[in-house]
Amino acid sequence: MMYLYNKLGSIFTLSFLWKRVTILIGHEASIPFFHGLESDVSQGNFNEFTVPMFGKENGYAVEYATRIEQSRFFYDSLKASQLRSHVDLIRQEVEEYFAKWGDEGEVDLKQEFTKLLMLIAGRCLLGSEVRDTIFGEFYTLFADIEEGVNLFSYMFPYMPVPVNNRRDRAQMKLTSIVSEIVRSRKRCNRVEDDMLQRLIDSRYKDGRPTTEGEVSGMIIGLIFAGKHTSTITASWTGACLLTHPKFLGAAVEEQKQMMSKYKDNIDYNILSEMEILHSCIKEAGRMYPAAPVLLRKTLKEISVQTREGGEYGIPKGTTLAHLVMLTGKVPHTYKDPEVYDPDRFRVGREEDKIGGKLSYTIFGAGRHACAGESFAFMQIKIIWSHLLRNFDLKLTSPFPKQDWSKFIIEPKGKVMVSYKRCRMPAN
Repeated sequence: MMYLYNKLGSIFTLSFLWKRVTILIGHEASIPFFHGLESDVSQGNFNEFTVPMFGKENGYAVEYATRIEQSRFFYDSLKASQLRSHVDLIRQEVEEYFAKWGDEGEVDLKQEFTKLLMLIAGRCLLGSEVRDTIFGEFYTLFADIEEGVNLFSYMFPYMPVPVNNRRDRAQMKLTSIVSEIVRSRKRCNRVEDDMLQRLIDSRYKDGRPTTEGEVSGMIIGLIFAGKHTSTITASWTGACLLTHPKFLGAAVEEQKQMMSKYKDNIDYNILSEMEILHSCIKEAGRMYPAAPVLLRKTLKEISVQTREGGEYGIPKGTTLAHLVMLTGKVPHTYKDPEVYDPDRFRVGREEDKIGGKLSYTIFGAGRHACAGESFAFMQIKIIWSHLLRNFDLKLTSPFPKQDWSKFIIEPKGKVMVSYKRCRMPAN
C-alpha cells in the first residue's frame, strides 16, 4: 500500500475480491470520509459482523437515528466528570493484580493485560454483581465473543461454523446474565455507580427508557471496545518501551517526579500531567493501530480533494477505505514514520496536529470518533504508571510481529517479559 501511495498518490482505486475499493490516505483525502453526512457517506453494513456479537437491539442492528442516540449514551457515560470516579477503582484493581506477582519472574504481557483489563471492565462497567460473584463465567463467555473477531466471521457473520456458533451461544448467555442484573436492580431499587447503571438510567429524546436487551448489547459492546483494543495498545506500548531505553528511562523519570510531587497519589489530574507516558502510548498506537482500516460506502457521488491538488470524483455505491495504518505513517506529516519517537507528540513538534484531527485516526474522527478514547488512555496509563514505579522489566521474547490473520491486529504470539520487583520510593 505504501508503494501504491508513493506511485499513485493519496487516492486510488483497487479491485478487491468482487468489489472496487477507493483507498484514502492522509488527512486531506479523508475529510469527506470522517465529516460527510450519513446520507452521503455511510458506514453501511460493514459492521454487520458486530450484530451477532452485541445483539439486535443496538449498534449496527438498528436504524441510524437510534444508533446516534445510543452513541450519546456512551459519550455521556464517558465524559471527564464521569471518568474521574473510575480512577481509584482502576488503581485498586491494578495494585491488587500485580501484588500477586512474585518478587521476580517471567510473564506474557499480552495475557496478563487480557486478564487485568477484563477485571477493570468488571469493576467499572458491570459492577459488583459480576465482579464479585460470576466473573470467571463472564470472562470465559466473553472470550468466546472475542473469537468472533476474525476475517472469516467478518465476511460471513451468520454462517453456522464452530467459531460463530460459540460466539452466538456466548452472546445469548451474556445477554441473559446482564438482563437479570438489570431486572434485579430495578426490583430492589438499587442504584450503583458504574457504567451499567448509567445505561439503565439513559433516556431517548422521546422519553423512552432503554430496554434490557439494549442495555445488555451496549454494555457488551462497551466492554469489547474498552478491553480488547486497550489490551493490544498496552501490549504494544510495553514492547516498544522495553526496546527503546531512551524513552523507557524518560517515562521512569517522569514517574519519579510525579511521585515526588504528589506523594504516591494518583488521580485524574495527575494522570493528565503524565505527558511522556501519554506520548509513549500514543506513539505505540500510531505505529501499530488495532484497527488498521476503516470502511464506508458512498450513497451519493462525492468529490475529494487530493493532497497533490487534484480533485477526485467518487461515484455512488463506492466502497471507501481509510487506511489508518498509513495515515499515521505518511512522511509529510510524521518525520521518520517507521521510527518509534514519542517526542513527535510533545509541545514544539505536535506532528499529529498537522491536518487537524485527521492525522491521527486510531480512534476514528469526526462524526464517528470513538467515545472511549479518554477511558482507554486513562486505564493504560494507570497500568503502566504502576509497572514503571514498581518493577524492572525486560523484554525476553523477540519484538512481536503484527498478526494479520486477525481482523483486529494484535501482537503475534506471546510478549514475554521478565520482571523484578523494585518499588520506586516517594520523596
